[in-house]
Amino acid sequence: MIGKLKGIVDEIGDDHVVIDVGGVGYVAHCPARTLSSLPGVGAAVTLFIETYVREDMIRLYGFQTALEREWFRLLQSNVQGVGAKVALSVLSTLTPAELANAIALKDVAMVARAPGVGRKVAERIVTELKSKAPAFAGEAAVTIGLKQELGEGVAPAPVSDAVSALANLGYSRDVAANAIAAALKTAGEGADTGTLIRLGLKELAR
Repeated sequence: MIGKLKGIVDEIGDDHVVIDVGGVGYVAHCPARTLSSLPGVGAAVTLFIETYVREDMIRLYGFQTALEREWFRLLQSNVQGVGAKVALSVLSTLTPAELANAIALKDVAMVARAPGVGRKVAERIVTELKSKAPAFAGEAAVTIGLKQELGEGVAPAPVSDAVSALANLGYSRDVAANAIAAALKTAGEGADTGTLIRLGLKELAR
């Protein structure tokens, strides 16, 4: 089983890249974001690989980070009707953090932006991955968890009030939630609304 490829970019296609590893060319199908991040032909590269083995073929899928690969697995193993093609489309459109954010906020429209992903499939992704989004959000896990609480209406009152206050000042709810999440890291979970608003505004002024 191939888990990683480290070699030289030999060719970049519309949906794949060929990596030369010791004279052997490996074809890895990748999300558009991964392909656009690759260096030019002849440059060194490392890809995280998911290997599919079937009776009639062996296919490699390549990703820029291990987190992208985990989302690729997660989408297919937990959401009915999502195969490799749809999972690649989602990851071509959204970064792992953006996908986790959309799931936490129940933003079906955001997920449905991916080509070939209809509203019904997007709804299943948002619903069936709801409990898994924070764990696969990478460094954004704290922020994603807060947004999920806000979406469900179970966030602590000071937090909810602080986000609403920033939203009333003209910031989008998403931006406001990011700022308050950063404020919470500084002030701690017991902070009052006024402190969170003050620190949140400080974050937004950076």
